[in-house]
Amino acid sequence: MTLSIELRQQYLSLSDAEVAIRKVVDAQMENAPLRLLDTTTGLLHDRDAQMKAFKKIPQYKELLSLTMKDADRRLERIKEVVSMFFSYAMLSHRWEGEEPLLHDIRHKVVYELEPVGGVPKLQSFCKVARDAGYRWAWSDTCCIDKSNNVEVQESVNSMFVWYHHSALTIIYLSDVLPSFVSGALKKSAWNGRGWTVQEFMAPKVVIFYQKDWSLYLNDRSPNHKESVTIMQELAHATGIDIRGLASFRPGMRGAREKLQWASTRVTTLQEDIAYSLFGIFGVHLPVIYGEKKQNALGRLLQEIVARSGDITALDWVGKPSEFNSCLPADITSYRLPPCTLPIPSEDEKNAAVSALQNATAAELASNLYTQLYNARAPRFANCRLRLPCIAFRVTEVRQRPDGDHARYSTYEVKAEGLNDQVITTEETLIQFSRARPTSQAFLLVRMWDRSLLELPGSPS
Repeated sequence: MTLSIELRQQYLSLSDAEVAIRKVVDAQMENAPLRLLDTTTGLLHDRDAQMKAFKKIPQYKELLSLTMKDADRRLERIKEVVSMFFSYAMLSHRWEGEEPLLHDIRHKVVYELEPVGGVPKLQSFCKVARDAGYRWAWSDTCCIDKSNNVEVQESVNSMFVWYHHSALTIIYLSDVLPSFVSGALKKSAWNGRGWTVQEFMAPKVVIFYQKDWSLYLNDRSPNHKESVTIMQELAHATGIDIRGLASFRPGMRGAREKLQWASTRVTTLQEDIAYSLFGIFGVHLPVIYGEKKQNALGRLLQEIVARSGDITALDWVGKPSEFNSCLPADITSYRLPPCTLPIPSEDEKNAAVSALQNATAAELASNLYTQLYNARAPRFANCRLRLPCIAFRVTEVRQRPDGDHARYSTYEVKAEGLNDQVITTEETLIQFSRARPTSQAFLLVRMWDRSLLELPGSPS
């Protein structure tokens, strides 16, 4: 009797084996696109069809008959087979002309389609992925049902994850002619598109291809993220350091820098310039095509400030947004580097320390520090921004003679507690001084950043 029980424990029942395999498959598919092209047949498969294809391979029957008593070894083998079968390649490219959509390829063999518009590109992509050893491939042109709002919502919010979990991302540079000389990558139109930021940041393995589907610079390394030459060129073209390109992690950290990455990029649909950054910042937000870019960008920036408390996203130059006037109307407002506070000289530091030797001044400084330290964190919700600020009363505004730019006016501004300021703006400001006062009160407002209390070099 005891021997019989031990023998049964060495085997999984058929139903138990199927359940164990299905759990691993579901975990694998959780981070994969909803539809994939079968590069061996040229047919588009949803997840159910992929599972049916999986059950037909010899390895599936092997998994059903596993006799390993060790559950860990059994699970390891299941994961190995599942990972190998369901590995997929992603395409990063720019849309050109008539691209094949979902309804163009559904129930059709991709390799048998008429070679018009973007079809040859899709066919070549599938062949390259197949030759690289991947049965499954994904392209944003034909693997998303763009008539289904729910699917579009899920796809936009999941795309970074899909690229990150791909076994390979193939980057096709359609305007780069075959060459062994670097420099073309920077000039490629692919490098100026909004969506391509996450498409080369998210994947672990990427390979660049030229117009004729030959390897960029004939670099035959298995991962171009490990190519010093290509990564240096990409870093120079994007302004993103090599370490960030090679091993990027999504999140709110360095929000202002990430916004600058996107500031020179364009998208066909105006809202996409914000939607393409959802994955970069690790946020999930509603996708509402037709809302216009100011609202889409405003919702993203609101989420960044609300979740992180980082107000560097409020450091911009340009026109204010209708969503909230503290935010920019356009992503291009982040092109300039972020504002950096000047480092005081030794004489200025010594003068400040000497001033605090007075007991009254020291007490005032201590009270101010305590108030600033205890100031509430920024809050941003329903288009309303609440954050601590320091206000300085303006005592004089004087316009300088017109310069070279007729659109802009430059004003010299004096305010209590500040050095003299120079402001250039499209707006017309009221001019006044102590000798010619105005009935209105004007303030210069500095948004308070709690990180300014930290000593240089101290951990955040």
